[in-house]
Amino acid sequence: MSYTTRFAPSPTGPLHLGHAYSALTAWDRARAAGGRFLLRIEDIDRPRCKPDWEARIFDDLGWLGLSWPIPVMRQSDRLPAYRAAVDRLAAMGLVYPCRCRRADIRAALSAPQEGAELALGPDGPVYPGTCRGRSMAGAGPDDSLRLDMSSALQHIGSDSISFIETAPDPAGPAIMTMAEMLAGVGDVVLARRDIGTSYHVAVVVDDAAQGITEVVRGADLFGATFVHVLLQRLLGLPVPDYHHHRLIRDADGKRLAKRDDARAIARYRAEGATPAEIRAMVGLQPSG
Repeated sequence: MSYTTRFAPSPTGPLHLGHAYSALTAWDRARAAGGRFLLRIEDIDRPRCKPDWEARIFDDLGWLGLSWPIPVMRQSDRLPAYRAAVDRLAAMGLVYPCRCRRADIRAALSAPQEGAELALGPDGPVYPGTCRGRSMAGAGPDDSLRLDMSSALQHIGSDSISFIETAPDPAGPAIMTMAEMLAGVGDVVLARRDIGTSYHVAVVVDDAAQGITEVVRGADLFGATFVHVLLQRLLGLPVPDYHHHRLIRDADGKRLAKRDDARAIARYRAEGATPAEIRAMVGLQPSG
């Protein structure tokens, strides 16, 4: 299979230097391999996604010198595919409904055992399992759906989850034991009550549909990759390689966010920067 990667932004704000670094890294790797670079719009969070931000994504990436096949894939068009994946996991007995709100979870985790630290996973505090054991027959419209991590790990019959990491300085070892998955990841949400899916489900279904052979993304998503590989194995989907690149940070060492308008690509463009200068700012070599 020929090399295929993607850049998958959410149209919820301006692209900043961190996005430029990720998109250009994926573009450079696709060109070096003689492969394909795809653009995917991750817009399942409809209230926060705006057409204007999507238009600016296309404009900024085109200005940087990137191109991609059209039409692009949009997650908002693919909700039936995500529901089918969740339904398949539910039919395997690996999903349960959860009525807990964030406040409920915080309350359940507010009194950890003496000396114990609060476990944080890819989605924040590891869910304490309050609703585990509820039957899908009792699921209601106000419930989210969670993966029963213990049952899922038993289903694949392996004592660990691993993947191929191609970045030179990975965020950690690309293997996690069952015990580490249970303690450090927990029962992640597969379908939010407001959108009917989650990032975890959408990204693995879409990567398989687009034939992605290497996922290029920031090191902040390294932990989530173990969830994605587990879902790929459960659903019988191909497992791509992963390249978790370094993050672009501000002067205080904090990861850039979309609220960092001062680092927005559009602002640099307005001030007269060139695409070559953007490359230099994020530490990439000039394009060949």
